[in-house]
Amino acid sequence: MAEAALTPEDILTAAEEVLRRYGPAKATVVDVARALGVSHGTVYRHFPSKAALRGAVTRRWLDRAHAALPGIAAGPEEPRERLRHWLAALFRAKQEKALADPELFATYQVLVDESSELIAEHVSGLEAQLAGIIVEGQEQGSFGSGDPGELGHVVFQATAHYHDPAYAEEWSRPGVEGEFEAVVGFVLRGLAS
Repeated sequence: MAEAALTPEDILTAAEEVLRRYGPAKATVVDVARALGVSHGTVYRHFPSKAALRGAVTRRWLDRAHAALPGIAAGPEEPRERLRHWLAALFRAKQEKALADPELFATYQVLVDESSELIAEHVSGLEAQLAGIIVEGQEQGSFGSGDPGELGHVVFQATAHYHDPAYAEEWSRPGVEGEFEAVVGFVLRGLAS
């Protein structure tokens, strides 16, 4: 690939493939550059460090995995159904990623653990989406009073078993969907006015 035509997106795609092939412990910037047919200095012109490249890969993965969530949060459904739909979409996205490509999912778990600031920012954005749904539910009288930000945080934490990668091994168990629905029902009853 010509160095002048190389984009950050090209580098991220190559980095993802290198991570898939070698795993996070062995993948290097030199491997990414080699896969692109460029010098490692060219990669560093776009990403100043290995950590910056790995963080960008992680952000890209999270953004793709959760791409549907902002649209659901701002959607036309009544807040109770929107909240149910949002939580189900989050669970499905994580479940599909974990089950479809477990090796790559394990790689992303390592990258996520390295990116605590990025993850905190990402979780904050997800909790803000939940808070927005809760505000509308409070305004319409379907949810009780309380600080929407705190409630969004509580809902996110209460459902962590179905989106936190630490629980990924349990997402293929028989009956997990029913358990998820029961937890969401419990959360919705707790939010009711």
